[in-house]
Amino acid sequence: MVEIPASFRDLFEKKSFAHFATVMPDGTPQVTPVWVDYDAERGHVLVNTARGRRKERNVRSNPKVGIEITDPDDPYRYVSVRGEVVEVTEDGAVEHIDELTRRYFEQDEYPNKGEERGPRVVVRIAPEHVATSG
Repeated sequence: MVEIPASFRDLFEKKSFAHFATVMPDGTPQVTPVWVDYDAERGHVLVNTARGRRKERNVRSNPKVGIEITDPDDPYRYVSVRGEVVEVTEDGAVEHIDELTRRYFEQDEYPNKGEERGPRVVVRIAPEHVATSG
């Protein structure tokens, strides 16, 4: 597993949006803008979604993913990660989406909880290749 350079970890503390690429059943890419987080202790990039959404179904079938995070203050500064999903878990997912909501929306709780088709899940990505610019 490769680490995210310390000089780019601030992107996981800002309102940085990421583009999360998964593989569809027919082999074509599917890209979704997502909120993103980083677990420095385990070295995982984290994405939160609802069970049953396309990206969650895709990673269950094929755990190879890509994710790119652009600095909201400088679009020429970014970190790009290719890796593998090592876990999709409901454990701590509701608390995690609320934590992301505080960062991205400056609200205490995720506002769309009642509209979900399934329970929240955290997708843990182990980086295998990291590229940076800026």
